[in-house]
Amino acid sequence: MEQGADRRRHLTHRERSSIAPLRCVHFASRDCGRSRREFLHGTDWRQIALLYDQLLRIQPSPVVELNRAVAIAMCEGLEQGLALIDDLLAREQLSHYHLAHSARADMCRRLGRIPEARASYEKALALASQEPDRRFLARRLQELK
Repeated sequence: MEQGADRRRHLTHRERSSIAPLRCVHFASRDCGRSRREFLHGTDWRQIALLYDQLLRIQPSPVVELNRAVAIAMCEGLEQGLALIDDLLAREQLSHYHLAHSARADMCRRLGRIPEARASYEKALALASQEPDRRFLARRLQELK
């Protein structure tokens, strides 16, 4: 548990708080009774990407860049989003952030790049400290066997 707290300290308060916008979109859609499929396919991802562009100008952070990469993947293609995440991870700013590796794993999985997906899920699982996140990641890994 203490290791997870140490890893979270690598992110500034501002970076952690920038996670909120995408989560708010997700929870708002869930509160409206929309399914995950409706959320993924019925959301204006281009608009969300543009909003993240604006947020990057106002409050730049690697976590905002990660959220933008997910939005780009949803509106422009998984390869484009994956390239952005790979760039972020190469800069090592989010190398200790399990959600960066989890997002990468999901994109690789959806692209059929199973060995890469498995490696990224394993990295995310090693970094995750919250039990719900760990269960989700372990389940994804099991699905890839």
